[in-house]
Amino acid sequence: MPPLLELRDLSISFPGHDAVRHLDLAIAPGEMLALVGESGCGKSTTALSLLGLLPPSAQVTGQIHFEGRDLLRLSGSQLAALRGNAISMIFQEPMTSLNPVLSIGQQVIEAIRLHQDLSPSAARARAIELLALVRIPQPQLRIDDFPHQLSGGQRQRVMIAMAVANRPRLLVADEPTTALDVTIQAQILALLDQLRRELSMAVLLITHDLGVVEQWADRVAVMFDGTKVEQGASSELFAHPRHPYTRGLLGASLRMEQEIHYRQQRLPEIRTTIDADGQRQFTLSPREHPQALAPRAELAESPLLSVQDLQVRYDMPRGSVHAVRGVSFDIAPGQTVGLVGESGCGKSTLSRAIVRLADVADGRIVLGGVDIARLDRRALRAHRRQVQMIFQDPYASLNPRQSVAQILDQALVIHALGERHERQRRIASMIDLVGLPQSALQRYPHQFSGGQRQRIGIARALILKPSLVICDEPVSALDVSVQAQILNLLVDLRREFGLAYLFISHDLSVVRYIADQVLVMNDGRIVERGDHQSIWRHAQHPYTRSLIAAVPGAPAPALPTEEPELLRA
Repeated sequence: MPPLLELRDLSISFPGHDAVRHLDLAIAPGEMLALVGESGCGKSTTALSLLGLLPPSAQVTGQIHFEGRDLLRLSGSQLAALRGNAISMIFQEPMTSLNPVLSIGQQVIEAIRLHQDLSPSAARARAIELLALVRIPQPQLRIDDFPHQLSGGQRQRVMIAMAVANRPRLLVADEPTTALDVTIQAQILALLDQLRRELSMAVLLITHDLGVVEQWADRVAVMFDGTKVEQGASSELFAHPRHPYTRGLLGASLRMEQEIHYRQQRLPEIRTTIDADGQRQFTLSPREHPQALAPRAELAESPLLSVQDLQVRYDMPRGSVHAVRGVSFDIAPGQTVGLVGESGCGKSTLSRAIVRLADVADGRIVLGGVDIARLDRRALRAHRRQVQMIFQDPYASLNPRQSVAQILDQALVIHALGERHERQRRIASMIDLVGLPQSALQRYPHQFSGGQRQRIGIARALILKPSLVICDEPVSALDVSVQAQILNLLVDLRREFGLAYLFISHDLSVVRYIADQVLVMNDGRIVERGDHQSIWRHAQHPYTRSLIAAVPGAPAPALPTEEPELLRA
């Protein structure tokens, strides 16, 4: 059987930059091929080239054969007839891909009527069928909802409904589950797998999540710096990777079954060098055993942070919403506490309440022996230095108009810490500690990679010398090797400064590695807690067990006949 899609010697360049070089790739009908690699390797550029969505500045050579036709030779109207019809695409972020001023029904109907001659009523009926197909609850009622009224997982399901509306032969899924909770991710991937079998649809899955690839893909192609370095059957590639870069990716990735912890070993990091012949060489840093990592929790007589019966409510037109319901826990000096749970469970609200960015309805937040839950703004300022945050998206949390030096200096100026020369000395020292060159101080956020920007966010959080750092999904958007670097950095800084962390993540493998104690949150409550060993091996609460079972590598979950209770909020 001839391939459905075949790329022959595909090269894509932009002014001053070669994005893809001499790529050969083929996908058979009904096959799921995963394209993996780190940010900037050319994955998404390759995907966009299939649909003719590259900017005019792109120079494309080679061939892209789809069902025998070279897509690079088609006219704009011919490509438009294929796009969303024979070839569809799901993008990574559904909130920015969906039109916020149109209902989800209008957007699905538009995708249908663009390629099918249906009446408005028939197209609406078909849209309801599609929303039911992707497990949107009560689709006949939700069809008139707007994107902001749906959860992240439901918005991604709407994107899938639009993508399969015209029964495409090829579906391009560009990081379709990166921002989703583990159980929703499992459901979305199971849904895609089911749809490809029912519709005989090939899937090009672009991701940096190797656990997802191992569980769902038939074949894998690995890219680095615009070139394909290895490809093969998924089972064979994971069992016997041949290329050093592939071995590096697998070595640097975290998986639940590994049962490793930061006290036992560092995460290996991929290191790239150029040999005497000008060839790139890949090595993994050693997994040396870290020194002096025993947490201070055993030595502490009183906790650094004590949250007691905390309650946070939001007043809505239809009544109050209880976001946090009677939560209590302690964090000892030098301890890392992991907080897991799905979107909407109250994790971020809890973290915002701890730093007093959300109003507390009831309960106590005792930080360093002082209840800060009721302090006014002036009294609170002295305590704000003790607790800082590292955010998921450093680009959104860094001022794009300020240089790195200005960003770090502003934090010190706000708290009146030191004269100018003293502030400059502290800034220079902090940049060294987070592994950035001194030249970075004069540059702006857009001039850095995602991992480098996260290092800047960490530097800003630590410049005030806090006792507690709240890490809100700090590595979820990072590539495998960059994630390893940031986690190692957090461990090093914890040892250097005696920091305590509240580490929030939906990636259970990351929490298993970094946390001393783990809290599981659902519907505003802590439903289970335990140390970093017992909670994974002997989970008691059904919700905890469902989270662990949904991690890639566990048996594929059965598709529910209706939306689970915990997703209906």
